[in-house]
Amino acid sequence: MQDRSSEGGGAAAAAGEAADKARELAGQATEAAKDAGGRASERLRAQMDERAGMVGERVSTGAQDLKSLAQELRAQDKEGPARLADEAAQRAERLGGYLAEADSTRILRDLEDLGRRQPWTVALGALAVGFAAARFLNASSSDRYRRSSGSGAGRPAGAPAAQPGGYVPDGS
Repeated sequence: MQDRSSEGGGAAAAAGEAADKARELAGQATEAAKDAGGRASERLRAQMDERAGMVGERVSTGAQDLKSLAQELRAQDKEGPARLADEAAQRAERLGGYLAEADSTRILRDLEDLGRRQPWTVALGALAVGFAAARFLNASSSDRYRRSSGSGAGRPAGAPAAQPGGYVPDGS
């Protein structure tokens, strides 16, 4: 009878050791996931910093173009449009400088602040970006469609090409 109680104690000890090992492994997995998330976050921030700088440079270049346009408009005695071009150039210069100098943390913080102060502005901006993205994707898919239907890829020999909207002539 004593043997059974010692066997039960051994099983309980083994179960306790298994539970400890499982907790240890879970802790290690959690740490590994945190490390991987931290590395991914750092890479994302670095990419965002780099791309914001590139966009800032492009916006600044656009501002210079707007200034040139304003000068040309003034040479044509069109002061009203020239003032508008100058104002747009100044705003573009400020935005370009901000994007070139700000890091990702500052940009995200400023966007969050704007979202709290003017939620409709952010919503309309997101709508505009979504609309532009949809137009871009639609245009690029149309180009791919034209290229694939023009080459005959994916159609049996002699089969008619699909028309826009998916209509396939019946050949009669």
